[in-house]
Amino acid sequence: MIFVLGIDAATWSVIRPNLSRLNNFQRLCQSGKCKELVLTEKPISPSVWCSMFSGKTPEEHRHESFVVNGELVKRQDIKVDFIWDILHREGKRAKALNVPFVVPPFSFGVNFKPVGFGLPTNEGEWEEELYRVTEETKQLLWEDLDLLISVYTFLDRVQHFHWGEECVFDWYRRLDAKIGELVFDSNFLDSGQNELVVVSDHGFCAFGEAKVRTLPEKTSEGALKGDHHENALLITVNVDYDIETPQDMFRAIRGELG
Repeated sequence: MIFVLGIDAATWSVIRPNLSRLNNFQRLCQSGKCKELVLTEKPISPSVWCSMFSGKTPEEHRHESFVVNGELVKRQDIKVDFIWDILHREGKRAKALNVPFVVPPFSFGVNFKPVGFGLPTNEGEWEEELYRVTEETKQLLWEDLDLLISVYTFLDRVQHFHWGEECVFDWYRRLDAKIGELVFDSNFLDSGQNELVVVSDHGFCAFGEAKVRTLPEKTSEGALKGDHHENALLITVNVDYDIETPQDMFRAIRGELG
């Protein structure tokens, strides 16, 4: 099985200085390869996740925003095939959970209702998403799948509103524990046959520090402390393909399961 664990907005700038306190991120780095995925495209979630799982550039898929002309963009509005569509047509077993290229996040082959319509905004919803995505993913890991994609979204919201605060690390610590449950407690990597990718769609930084500003500093929900950074997180275990761009994620999966 190929297991792609997406973590929206996960950033090395928090993880690297704290590896000694994030035991499972540290174990992943010791088990595989850790690097920055440096984006040349605008680091906005709908576009990058779309690129990652369609293999198309932003110019090709033309999907940049969750909202167009005042309406939420739906999956059917995006005129590309995603990796799960292609594999399903070929008779392979692919499922996707909570992938946030649209709002609410999209699932394929899984009946899952995203927390907070996919925009969890408070501690209770962040905790609920962390728990529910973890538990659903655990069940899916037991299935005989060729590909499983599962994504946490809550860190993006945590960091937009609390960047620089102590609570940001606390949420990384909680996430680290759940990664341990999914990857190590499940013995997913023990056979040496399974492949794992842990990836974010962008990194994070203080508001105004990134090359490209993705959101206004003042929003209807309050002032933002953090914004997207072009350096995303990438960890691979048992993956031979060299992933350098979001589109390479599609190519890596296609190459293995083609």
